[in-house]
Amino acid sequence: MEKIWKGLCLCLDVGDIQSRIVDHRPITQGEIRYFVREFEEKRGHREVRLLEKLNKLVVETNQVVLPHCTQTMHEHLCEALTRLEAANHMTLRIQQRELEAQQSPYIQASLERRREDWEEFLKEQQSQKEEVDEEHTKAVGRLSCQYSEMKKDLAKFSHF
Repeated sequence: MEKIWKGLCLCLDVGDIQSRIVDHRPITQGEIRYFVREFEEKRGHREVRLLEKLNKLVVETNQVVLPHCTQTMHEHLCEALTRLEAANHMTLRIQQRELEAQQSPYIQASLERRREDWEEFLKEQQSQKEEVDEEHTKAVGRLSCQYSEMKKDLAKFSHF
C-alpha cells in the first residue's frame, strides 16, 4: 500500500509538473491583468482623449478643409484651363501665319535673299578673321625676333 501511495504521489507530482509546463493560462491571465491595469489605471484615458482629438480633427478636415481646398482647386484649375486655351489659340494663329508665309512667293523670295545675305556675311566674317589671325601671327613673329635680338644684345653687354 505504501508503494501504491508513493506511486500515486509521484504521479501527482508529475501531473503538477506537467500542468505547470503545458498549462499557460495563469501566466496569460497575469499578462492580461497587467495590460488592462496599465492602460486603464495608470494611463487613465489619455489614449481615448487622443483618439477623440484625432477623430475631431479628421471630421473637421472632411467637413471644412477638404471642401475649401476642392473649391479653391476648381477655381484655379478653371483659370489655368482658360489661360491654356488662350495660349493654344495664339499658338494656332502663329502656326497659321507661318504656313501662310511659307506659301507666299514674295516672302519666300525675301527669305531666300536673307539666307544669301547671311551666308555672305558669314564668309566676310571668316575672311576678316583670317586676316586678323594672319596679322597677329606676323606681329608675334616680329616681336619674337625683336626680343631675341634684344636678348642677344643684353647678353653681349652682360659679359663686359
